[in-house]
Amino acid sequence: MNLNIGLEGSSISRPPFFDGNNYSFWKTRMTIFLQSLDYQLWHIIVNGPRMPTRTIEGVVSPKPKNEYNDNDFRMLQLNSKAKHVLFFAVGPNEFNRISSCDSAKEMWGLLEVTYEGTNQVKESKISMLVHEYELFIMHDNESISDMFTRFTTIINSLKNLGKSYPNQELVRKILRCLPKSWTPKVTAIEEAKDLSILPLEQLLGSLMTHETTMKNHENVEVKKKKAIAFKASKEDSESDEDGDVALITSQFKRFLKNQKGRKTFKKNFPQDEESSKREEPTAMNAKSRATSITNVQTSKRKRNSRKRMNTSRRRKRW
Repeated sequence: MNLNIGLEGSSISRPPFFDGNNYSFWKTRMTIFLQSLDYQLWHIIVNGPRMPTRTIEGVVSPKPKNEYNDNDFRMLQLNSKAKHVLFFAVGPNEFNRISSCDSAKEMWGLLEVTYEGTNQVKESKISMLVHEYELFIMHDNESISDMFTRFTTIINSLKNLGKSYPNQELVRKILRCLPKSWTPKVTAIEEAKDLSILPLEQLLGSLMTHETTMKNHENVEVKKKKAIAFKASKEDSESDEDGDVALITSQFKRFLKNQKGRKTFKKNFPQDEESSKREEPTAMNAKSRATSITNVQTSKRKRNSRKRMNTSRRRKRW
């Protein structure tokens, strides 16, 4: 099957191939192909072949083959040519289905009934598609191109079944299906354009241009928000760093002040070098001595507390 499709695409003289799938797609392409090849072929398929006849004394009867003229042969040849094109455009299964038909019109009609159904089935399909058309809206986060593709699929399916809408109705339907965020653009189009003559393709182009502009504005806004957030984060970080620096500076100034005080004391009360060295404690020694003094004081408090308790007990006994 794929080989035939590939061969079809290599030449405009090869008819579109039908393998039993997507009949409406093939039908549209085949119709255009037959009309471009010879419009009389399409006439033969739609209306059927015109068999040669003769009229004798007001009575019309089929003409004997030995009386055929060039025009008669031409009409018969067109029917055979149309059958040949259809045979060449279908696969084995469809060929077996239509091979017993005498005319191209019968072949075409049999394929229509097989894949589109009878008139009753067609009416049912049309009703379903019309309902889908009436409820058609643009989905959230859907692009104009994707929305238009869905819309075109519905319209083409209806057209293949014999149901079509005027261009003005299609234009108004597209404008109605857009979300509320598009209301200003819809109003501008309705005021600036004549919807009765506005081509659907022009409307699509206008909407896609507006969509691109909206996306560009959104991207700019996102970049602005990111820049503001980054700036605020940077300022917070710098503020924290400034606070740390201020704390360190304050502690350093306090340290220098203490050191200055010690130097002043030594200057006012000079001591010999050895006693100065002996009596000047380091930071660790000072801390150790303070701890020792605290421990001694705590120990004395505990002993005094015990003595008071023992004295109290003796008095009670007396």
